[in-house]
Amino acid sequence: MRRREFIALLGGAAAAWPLAARAQQPGKKIPRIGIIDDSPMWNSFRRGLRDLGYFEGQNIAFEYRYANGMPERLTEVATELVRRPVDLIATYGTPATLAAKQATATIPVVMIGIGDPIRAQVVASLGSPGGNITGNTILSPDLSAKRLQLLKEVISSVSRVAFLWNPDNASNTAIFEELQVAAPASGTALISVKVSNVTDFDSAFSAMMREGPDAFLMTNDPFHQLHIGRILEFLAQQRLPSLFQARENVVAGGFVSYGASLPDLFRRGAWYVHKILQGTKPADLPVEQPARFELVINLKVAQALGVNVPDKLLALADEVIE
Repeated sequence: MRRREFIALLGGAAAAWPLAARAQQPGKKIPRIGIIDDSPMWNSFRRGLRDLGYFEGQNIAFEYRYANGMPERLTEVATELVRRPVDLIATYGTPATLAAKQATATIPVVMIGIGDPIRAQVVASLGSPGGNITGNTILSPDLSAKRLQLLKEVISSVSRVAFLWNPDNASNTAIFEELQVAAPASGTALISVKVSNVTDFDSAFSAMMREGPDAFLMTNDPFHQLHIGRILEFLAQQRLPSLFQARENVVAGGFVSYGASLPDLFRRGAWYVHKILQGTKPADLPVEQPARFELVINLKVAQALGVNVPDKLLALADEVIE
């Protein structure tokens, strides 16, 4: 190969490399990404950024603020990130996204795993979000009836279902409203279990058990996920069959889950960050919907509960934990 051709080829390859993968130029400002309530779930987001050529301390930096799921703190920590300032804010779930929206109308916000961004008034539409916010949705409200149906397919005798939800989460409210319609249609009584503060758990669970539930549903509400260990321990003590949205809850000791992959959603969130840092406006990036949903069943928990999972459901499951 001639030297001139080699140089031209090398130059073309360099142009094809992601902008972020190139060495940081001396004196060039490193983009700062603000993250609210960092947890292990965000590891997939950071891995996604590394796969796109972003390396912490070289060409990207992170700013962390913690509200610990407390609604009264969310707006405060979002405002702290705006004042820092950061170049972009990444959020998980509806409450943190709404807090970021309240804190800024100019700094781009990438939302991850939000339940219903339209009903929560975060974006104008999925195709044309408008404003400074985009990202992906977990589409949880639209799946409410499906999850209730799935629970009854696993245990045909289910008649009273407790639903744990956070009234401070607009997407949770949308799910609850859909379940209020779906439950009577399926011949199921719905027991509302509201928890928006850590001090609410004991009284809410006591009231729930007085209602005599024979199954349990919950959302991916970020505040509830911070206390999933406590929730799973209670469910095990009460021998209460449960259905979750996240596979991670079943791996940790839950019974069944049906929903989008959280690691996939966080990795896709990294792609949005990449596009925005390259110059694309959030308003021009449609909100992404999950491509597929996973059914995960924990047979060890089923055995502890004395539940025989139908063979047809085991055959349909994406993962069976034995």
